[in-house]
Amino acid sequence: MKELIRLENITKSFEDTDVLRGIDLAINENEFVTILGPSGCGKTTMLRIIGGFESPDSGKVLFQGRDITNLPANKRPLNTVFQNYALFPHMNVFDNIAFGLRVSNTPEDEVEERVRGALKMVNLSGYEKRTIDKMSGGQQQRVAIARALAMQPDIMLFDEPTSALDPEMVGEVLDVMVSLAEEGMTMICVTHEMGFARTVADRLIFMDHGQILEMGKPDTLFNSPRHPRLRQFLTQIL
Repeated sequence: MKELIRLENITKSFEDTDVLRGIDLAINENEFVTILGPSGCGKTTMLRIIGGFESPDSGKVLFQGRDITNLPANKRPLNTVFQNYALFPHMNVFDNIAFGLRVSNTPEDEVEERVRGALKMVNLSGYEKRTIDKMSGGQQQRVAIARALAMQPDIMLFDEPTSALDPEMVGEVLDVMVSLAEEGMTMICVTHEMGFARTVADRLIFMDHGQILEMGKPDTLFNSPRHPRLRQFLTQIL
């Protein structure tokens, strides 16, 4: 397996709180990794450090062995989908998805091709001219995923992609993520969707108090968790 991302001894504090305490982690190509843990355990901060939206206090972020710790988010070969969509309300669907491509001076015929390809992948072909405020939350999140896909990233990061959605819209976003996983997209996802994590992820990571306490195959962690904190966590949420 080809290693894409490696975190080496990552630490991060906000004011007097240690949010991440010596995180070591490797993510392989075509792997779908899901990160679980209670609120405030450091999941999102770890994702933001991988994505380039936060800098670690110490430690390194490596991509294929190259140190990208100080590389800005827009220069990294990965893309993040946030829980609040982060779309431009004054732009239509096409222009939202095309935004990053145009900023990086992609030729317009290639922009057109990539936007239409990304819309097809999230089952929104024909929605190019739709305005964002005329779309459901699930559709908006799929536009956000399409925008990330259009940049052709090596890795997709998802930070609670369904937490802002009504229950009936969660499935349409998870379905897109399942199809991406089946196509071999490397993905790291922070989620509270336990059934999804169990059935789709290749590997689960359980965090608490800024540390990785356990990781492994989903069935192993769900059926026979070793760490007492994971057992307690699963008892509370299941």
